[in-house]
Amino acid sequence: MHGYLNPHQEVFYGPAGPEYRRCGGYARIASLLGALRQSYPDSLLFDGGDTFHGTRPVVATQGDILPPILNELGFAAMTAHWDFAYGPAHLRELVGRLSYPLLAANVFHRDSGALAYAPTLLLEVAGLRVGVVGLACPIVDKTMPAHFSTGLRFTDGAAELPGHVQRLREQERADLVILLSHCGFPQDVALLEGCPGIDVCLSSHTHNRLYQPFVAGGALVIQSGSHGSFLGRLTLTIENGRVTGHAHELHEISEDIVPDAALQARIDAALVPFAELREVVGVTATGLHRGTSVECPADDFLLASLQALVPADLYFSNGWRYGAPIPPGPVQLNDLYNLVPMDPEIETVELTGAELHELLEKNLEGTYSQNPLHQMGGYVKRALGLRAYFKAENPKGSRLQTVFVQGQPLDPARTYTAAFITSQGVPHQLGRNRQKTGQHAVAAMRAFLKMHRPLVVHARDTFTVV
Repeated sequence: MHGYLNPHQEVFYGPAGPEYRRCGGYARIASLLGALRQSYPDSLLFDGGDTFHGTRPVVATQGDILPPILNELGFAAMTAHWDFAYGPAHLRELVGRLSYPLLAANVFHRDSGALAYAPTLLLEVAGLRVGVVGLACPIVDKTMPAHFSTGLRFTDGAAELPGHVQRLREQERADLVILLSHCGFPQDVALLEGCPGIDVCLSSHTHNRLYQPFVAGGALVIQSGSHGSFLGRLTLTIENGRVTGHAHELHEISEDIVPDAALQARIDAALVPFAELREVVGVTATGLHRGTSVECPADDFLLASLQALVPADLYFSNGWRYGAPIPPGPVQLNDLYNLVPMDPEIETVELTGAELHELLEKNLEGTYSQNPLHQMGGYVKRALGLRAYFKAENPKGSRLQTVFVQGQPLDPARTYTAAFITSQGVPHQLGRNRQKTGQHAVAAMRAFLKMHRPLVVHARDTFTVV
C-alpha cells in the first residue's frame, strides 16, 4: 500500500506511452472486499508489507494513523519492509495494535539469535488447515538506513523456509501452505524452486502486476502491483489435500467502486491535520512517474531540483519504485511528498572515480544479478551529471562499458563532489567529507517548480543499456 489511504494517480503502459488514472484507497478496497466475501465466505486476506510508510500523513505520524483503519479490513497476517523505517521497537508497538500478526521467518535478534517475529501461522478455513510462512524483505539490514534494523539480522529465507514448510506439513498437518513474502518476484521464484511443498506464494516488493499466476516449484505465484491500486483474488479448488484448480483476477481499485462510507469517514477525519498538502505548488507539462527501471522523469525532476540548490559534479537518489505519478497539470504539495515522504536533507560527499565506478557496478549487480537472491530491490540508481553505457546481462563487476562525468571520461584517480539524498543514494562506506547542506528535498522541488512553470522534463539518457 505504501501508505496510500485515498485514491491517487497510477501509471499504466499504453500504446503511445504512459497513461494515468486514479486508483486505490482503503475505503474502496473495503467495498470490494465486502462484495467478494459475499461470494467467497471462506476467504483469507493478507498484506504483503510496505504498509507503514510512503505518504506524508503516514510518515509524519510514524504509522500511528493506520492501525484503526487496517483493523477494519479483516487481515489474517502481514509481513514487512519499509515498515521498519521508524526502528524495530516502534514497529513492534504498531503491530501490537493490530488484530493480526506480522510473520517473518527470516528476521533474528542479533544478540540472542532468536526469531524476532512469529515465523508461521496456522488457520482453519473451509474445513482446511492452512499454514502460512512469512518472509520479510531481506535487504533491510543491507541497503536501508542503519536504524531500520537496530538489533536485527535479516536473511534471504532460503535456509529457513524448507524447515518451516516441513513442520507445517508434517507436525501441523496443514492441507495448504502459503508463502507470504516481501522478497520480490524473481527472488520468490528462486526460493520456490528450491523448496517443494508450497501451494501458493503471495509475492510483494517488486510491484509486478501479474494478471495470471506464475507457477514455480509447483506453487501458484501472484503479485498485485503497488500503492493499493489493485487487489489480487486467488480462488482455489482443493481435493484430498491438493490444489486441483484455481481462478485468479487482478482487480483494479478504480474510482467506479463506491467507497465504504464508514471507513471513508474515518480516513477523512484522520487526514484533517494534513489539509495543507492540497496546496498547488506548480504546474507540470510532463508526466512525472517512476514506472521505468533505468531512468524516469520523476527522479530527473528531483535531481534537477537538487542541482539548482547545491553545487556539485554529480547528483544521486535511490532507484525507489514507490511514489504515485504526477500527470500533466497542477502539482500539489502532497505530490512532492509522495516522491520523498521523509523529506530528506540534501548532503554532499567526495568520491574518487574508482569509488564512483564501484558504486555504479554494485548498484547494477543489485538490480540485475544473475542470482535473484543477490538482487537488492529497487531500480537503477537515479543520477545526474554522468552518462554510463552498460550491459545488463554481464556478470557481477563487468557491466559498465564506458562512463563519462560532466562530458569527460571517468578518471579513477580524480575526486568528484556528489550531492545526494539518503544513504541509499550514496552508502556510508563510500567517500569522505560528508556534509549536510541544510536544504531539503521537498523545498528544493517546490523552488524548482516556481522557477519552471510549467515544468518540462526531457530524458537525459543517464544510463543506456547497450
